[in-house]
Amino acid sequence: MPQALILQHPDIASCDLSDFPAVAPYSPTVVRISVPDSFTLPEAAADILAAQQIDYAVLPDREFADLGLIVSDMDSTLITIECVDEIAAGVGLKAQVAEITERSMRGELDFEQSLRQRVALLKGLDESVLQTVYDQVLQLSPGAEFLLEACKKHQIKFMLVSGGFTFFTERLQRQLGLDYAYANMLETADGKLTGRLLGRIIDAQAKADLLIQHREMLGLRPEQVLAMGDGANDIPMLQTAGFGIAYHAKPKAQAHADACIRFGGLEAVRGWFR
Repeated sequence: MPQALILQHPDIASCDLSDFPAVAPYSPTVVRISVPDSFTLPEAAADILAAQQIDYAVLPDREFADLGLIVSDMDSTLITIECVDEIAAGVGLKAQVAEITERSMRGELDFEQSLRQRVALLKGLDESVLQTVYDQVLQLSPGAEFLLEACKKHQIKFMLVSGGFTFFTERLQRQLGLDYAYANMLETADGKLTGRLLGRIIDAQAKADLLIQHREMLGLRPEQVLAMGDGANDIPMLQTAGFGIAYHAKPKAQAHADACIRFGGLEAVRGWFR
């Protein structure tokens, strides 16, 4: 499979690419340069690109329409927030919970243990806070709607798989017309959060297992599946997918991804392909 060095920027024609081969932009935001299979971008060149906030990757030169399934994390990937942190604001514990979340996403804490610890702090909170977070705080990441429209145009299935909560994934699935959605279920009683979770925990391994399950169900080859996420609990699914994309991610996730989006929005996922 031919390889390409792909450069992405909102206005790629305005960037200084004098150190790179003279190639006309593939689009207003993308330059694609054919490279040998053994090509590695020199560190000095990578620094030049990063200084101009240009996202770059060396990837197989593939058509977007060749994909059959995109699997996405929710918090800090498809949406801009960490839902558990925003829920915790309702009990004045956002800073405390956010610190645990950050350590978990960096891979410093066991995911399930840290999730249960954070959820326990929400005990007694009125469940109406969840709707308030959805209505007033939750926002899609830049480029999310563009990417989802591209998936629908090319009949690519989209699966949301989250270590967050079904309250949010189910509503996003209805709002955005997502094909599949999986997350953790908060227990409630008498209109209050109990501080406990129900059923199977969607952790790092569960995310990878769901990717494989749906890949096989749809009859897809590994290279027809793309996964994207930002945290350490996304690493197994990034590695299991044919294309693993780290989106504004923690260093551990970046180190295990095929491509990193550090500056652009989710439209850059589409930009990695023809």
